Amino acid sequence: MDIALIRTFLTVADTGSFVNASARLFVTQSAVSLRVQRLEDNLGKVLFQRSKAGVELTAAGRAFEQYALSMIKLWEEARQQVGVPQGFTSSLIIGAQYSLWPRLGFRWLDALQAARPTLALRAEMGMPDRLTRFLIEGVVQATLTYIAQQRPGLTVVPVMEDELLLLSSFPVDDIGGIGDAYVYTDWGPEFTQAHAVSLPDMTNAGLTLKLEALGVEYIVNRRAAAYVPARSAKRHLDAGRLHLVPGAPVFPYPVWAVFRDDLPDDIRQIALETLTRVADQAEDAQDDVMQALARISEDDISRLGDD
Repeated sequence: MDIALIRTFLTVADTGSFVNASARLFVTQSAVSLRVQRLEDNLGKVLFQRSKAGVELTAAGRAFEQYALSMIKLWEEARQQVGVPQGFTSSLIIGAQYSLWPRLGFRWLDALQAARPTLALRAEMGMPDRLTRFLIEGVVQATLTYIAQQRPGLTVVPVMEDELLLLSSFPVDDIGGIGDAYVYTDWGPEFTQAHAVSLPDMTNAGLTLKLEALGVEYIVNRRAAAYVPARSAKRHLDAGRLHLVPGAPVFPYPVWAVFRDDLPDDIRQIALETLTRVADQAEDAQDDVMQALARISEDDISRLGDD
């Protein structure tokens, strides 16, 4: 069976559209249609009910979906085992959102290598939906994400809370000194709502970045200010390239780890132990930043989203 056909089937089923599936798979819509048609011809069954609104799985499609997931999982397990480099006894593939690699994901890799030198590691990157799909299909075995989706066969574990702080590339006495240098960083609907309530005068920024922690690299090289994670900005703060904004509210942003339930117990245990240690170190560094913010703020620091 052609694995590309099965992946395409699962992607169409997940997105409910040939168009959306083609965008996710980086192929043309006609290629998606052809793959689905080939799969239907091989099975002798219609797998999708087509309509102007999109596609839905037929009864045969729903029956085949579980087999498709099992085949993808088996393929990934085989690929991982065959691909274990010489001198290593096992492997672990970790996925994470871009913002969670610096000072967290990378250090997790370091800790895993130190704790289990015979464990081969591979890193992947993606947004939450893509990472969840990778987990379900067995492409990755563990992820770090801001948005964890509960699915059968997956276990969600809290890791830490990132603190999103308002930082500027120039010193100011208070939030009023930011002016038109403010750059809005889109951290998702919860942040957007809390930001609109707590900072109504700063909702019309002329520039919006949906780049997560990449916003740090943008503002550090310009006269600008934005909400970025304390964790990823600490080195710039320590070097004096970025500055805390006294009195600015903070926004807590939970970080989650998601593991496949079929991950071997010994690998799961060492992964959790090392991740806990790395998260504790990240929180300690973050606490240093929060204490520095408290020292320069006249009032207690408020949190975006609090009533």
